[in-house]
Amino acid sequence: MIEARGLSMRYGAVNALVDATFSAQKGEVVGLLGPNGAGKTTTMRILTTFQQPSGGSAIVAGHDIVAEPLEVRRRIGYLPESLPLYLSMEVRECLRFVGRARGLRGRELKERVDWVVAKCGLDRMFRSPVLTLSKGYRQRTALAQALVHDPEVVILDEPTTGLDPHQILEMRRLIRELAAERTVMLSTHIMQEASALVDRLLVMSRGRIVGRGTPDELREQADVYPTVRLRVRGARVVDAMMALEALSAAGKVTATESHDGFAALEIVELEVGLRDAVGVLAHEHELTVLELSREEGSLEDVFLALTSDDWAGDQALYDAAGSAGSAAHHGVPSAGADGDTDAAPDATNTDDDEVAA
Repeated sequence: MIEARGLSMRYGAVNALVDATFSAQKGEVVGLLGPNGAGKTTTMRILTTFQQPSGGSAIVAGHDIVAEPLEVRRRIGYLPESLPLYLSMEVRECLRFVGRARGLRGRELKERVDWVVAKCGLDRMFRSPVLTLSKGYRQRTALAQALVHDPEVVILDEPTTGLDPHQILEMRRLIRELAAERTVMLSTHIMQEASALVDRLLVMSRGRIVGRGTPDELREQADVYPTVRLRVRGARVVDAMMALEALSAAGKVTATESHDGFAALEIVELEVGLRDAVGVLAHEHELTVLELSREEGSLEDVFLALTSDDWAGDQALYDAAGSAGSAAHHGVPSAGADGDTDAAPDATNTDDDEVAA
């Protein structure tokens, strides 16, 4: 339902999106994961025809985003980062207005408005002006207007922003329900949301897709493995460590000693079943076990691994700029008795959440 090939977006000398190729099919939730400035919002604006790409092409719901933008808009529901709401309208007026603008009339309009009100939990606020709503209810109303015409493709930019924990759980349930018969693409920079919601991830950094696949596939791409944790005490801890290192399922073994006399071991899991093998070894070496647990490699670790080169480059630039500024500062004479001073040139700091150099 979404097929993008080589999408690019330039703002002068700045590359906001570089050669992005990806797809999203009916029945799945695809997530764009990345920090502010990674290119997520730019990608969504292109797919929803809010702006034309500098290069590349995309087909959304069977229609070209450049040649047939109106046909694309008829078939998508879009929840942008800036909520598209009329603050002076009541919730019911806002949804009916959007529904009529989408071509709905009569019984069909009423049924669709009733459906989104129920699904988005807006029953209590149906007669309230949008201006009086909390941030969470405005988010719900904005989602409702994106769904009122029963779109084939749903594109959501940070859909859980401003919601409380209960509302987040409800939103997750609704998104999974929507994906059963539609294509859903969403963006987030929150790792927990990505883990809970998506079937596949596109990891973005500085306008580029640097990783793609399921969370497990991304862990493999980034060489982020599960870890088995073991806290033990006994006379043969060193012997047990040597035996652990010899296991084919075990990678690097890291040991630290805690203040209570227990040794804390972390073993990288290269093959399934390592935790059971570690438990057997601890028993064979007559060790007292306080903890034996297994932890999946987190998406935070995956993201940091996939984007380390790009952000290390940024850090080097910041460090260089800081060193230059410090040198300039020390080279400036302080005001003398005659009151004359030499001013160092101002450094300009640019912070843009929408584009990436």
